[in-house]
Amino acid sequence: MNATLATRFARNARQIRGLEALDNDTLRALVPSIFAEEAHDSRSQRYVYVPTIELVDGLRKEGWAPFFAAQSKPRDLGRMAHTKHMLRLRRPDDIGNAEAAEVIIVNSHDGTSAYQMFAGMLRFVCTNGMICGDQFQEVRVPHKGNIQDQIIEGAYTIAKDFPRIIDATAEMKGTRLSEAEQRVFGEAALIARYGDDESPIRPDQIIQPRRSADVGGSVWSTFNVIQENVIRGGVHGMKRTDEGRIRRSKSRAINGIDQNVSLNRAMWTLAEGMQRLKAAA
Repeated sequence: MNATLATRFARNARQIRGLEALDNDTLRALVPSIFAEEAHDSRSQRYVYVPTIELVDGLRKEGWAPFFAAQSKPRDLGRMAHTKHMLRLRRPDDIGNAEAAEVIIVNSHDGTSAYQMFAGMLRFVCTNGMICGDQFQEVRVPHKGNIQDQIIEGAYTIAKDFPRIIDATAEMKGTRLSEAEQRVFGEAALIARYGDDESPIRPDQIIQPRRSADVGGSVWSTFNVIQENVIRGGVHGMKRTDEGRIRRSKSRAINGIDQNVSLNRAMWTLAEGMQRLKAAA
């Protein structure tokens, strides 16, 4: 088993990441749904079943290596061996880097997800997993037809966005935000997180860095600070009960794969929007 691993178990998910490529023994031990030997029995005969691990092995031959994997914990434990999962893959030389563009894949073997691919980036210092927003390619492959070739082609389609991701990151790093602009960014992120529900935390709380390296106020550092505070949770605040009382509360971590993907993409889009506004000023 890979020796440089970090694992995390949550109420509805488990995660594993490595500073080098994850081998199949490591993946099987902690994210077994990747290795499902057949589709869940709820699927019809029209459902094309291809084990995720076969697709990963195909991508390995094309020079992509998994270093991060996550698996949902379904409410129906009978779906555990087929449940939704996420893998992040990089070129092997990029795996140990603090930041690098990557291919993200999401799949399931129980019909809860088509095969999806996104472009993203993960910061090892805090395990922030960024998934790029609507301006970048997203590949969806339904479970029908010849999907293996489509998935290999999809990885290269996603990789075409890597130069734009790197350029966007550099521009964000070079653009500073005022405290008022950081709070506006925080307000928008909380709307993305909680929607119409009352947020238990304030915008000024989620723009507070957890580490000195994120101090500086650039679009990039602000994005990273907000993303980490929102995704990891644990920020203390106040919330109104149904009876109208105010009680102490703490923001919850985002562990579900679907919410992680959608919220990450929304926050990346917010960061890009803030960058464009500053560039036009």
